[in-house]
This record gives sequence, structure tokens and C-alpha cells, in this order.
Amino acid sequence: MLFRKNKIAVTIAILAAAMTIVYCTSSDKVEKVAAVSDKQIEGEVSVERGHRLVIGGACHDCHSPKIMTEVGPKVDSSKMLSGHPENAPYPKINLEALQPGNWILFAPDLTTFVGPWGLSFAANLTSDSATGIGAWTEANFVNAIRKGKHMGMDNGRPIMPPMPWDNYNNLSDSDLKSIYAYLQTTIPINNRVLAPYSPDEVRKLKVEPD
Repeated sequence: MLFRKNKIAVTIAILAAAMTIVYCTSSDKVEKVAAVSDKQIEGEVSVERGHRLVIGGACHDCHSPKIMTEVGPKVDSSKMLSGHPENAPYPKINLEALQPGNWILFAPDLTTFVGPWGLSFAANLTSDSATGIGAWTEANFVNAIRKGKHMGMDNGRPIMPPMPWDNYNNLSDSDLKSIYAYLQTTIPINNRVLAPYSPDEVRKLKVEPD
């Protein structure tokens, strides 16, 4: 009987040791996989990668003026990523859009927007140093997306809707740096985009429908 009890105790000890080895090995593998995954997510900063992210991230949807065609709005290739045209007239605005719960308005070229936040304009993302982001540093650009602040400044105004900066905030630093690298290669277009208007300022514009 004593021999049998010792045999059982030895067997339990061997199983416990084996489980400890398996657990430690598995933990090491998990840590290694996590490290590899993080490295893959971070990736390499490149202009090509940035270009793909700009296309896939639908940046042209708002930041490139459109030409209306028989099949809908198409990007104006002469103004790509230049933002709201500075001299474009405002369409008539239904001021009810300033109240929560009503429709949000988009201008025909999809670069101007009206909602409860007021009137906002798509920014010039080209490499123009005076009116685009050509004079921005990489840190400015990354911080703008990370913090939702214009030019990435802590005391800057908020980036206005419908810019989904809080979605792009999920991108890795190398993603954002790649986008910045690509935007610095774009054709510079001198186009000074206006600052946003508050709801009260919109009501003073006198652009309601007749």
C-alpha cells in the first residue's frame, strides 16, 4: 500500500512539473507572438504606404473638391487634397441643421459641412507651406491626429466634424508618419481654407433659402 501511495505521489509530481513546463513555454510563445505582431503593426515608414493609407482611409472623400457628373461627384484631379476652395460661394443653408436631431448638410463638392457644431471646411492637406501642411513637422501631424487639435498644438482649436480623427487615432505611429511622408510629396496648391464658424456665426451669414 505504501509503495502504491508513493507511486501516485511521484506521478502527480511529474504531471505538475510537465504542466509547469508547458505553461512557461506557452507564455514565452505568447510573448514572442505579441512582440512580432507589434513589430508587424508598427512596420516601416514609407511614402508608398502613406499613399495607400490615404486612398484606403478615404481622405479624398472630403479633402478633394469634386466635380458633379451624371454618375455623381468625382474628384477634381487639379485640386486633389487641397480642401475647401477659398473663393467658393456657400450654398443656401437650412439653419435647422444646426439643431441636433436634424439632417447634416454637405456642400455639392463635399468639402463644406453644416451641423450642430456650426460650419466647417475640409483642410488643405497638400505640401503647400503657406496654406497646406508643407510647414508642419511630422510631430505636428501625428499630434493633430492623436489629440484632435489643429496643427497638433495643445492650445489649438479642436479639429471639427466630420473629420474622424478619433478613428484615425487607432493607426500606429508608423502609419501616421507614412501618411505625413506621402502628403509632403503632393503637388503644393495655394488654397487658404477658412476657420470654422460657430452656430451663432452661421446664423449671421444670411445664407438661408428664400
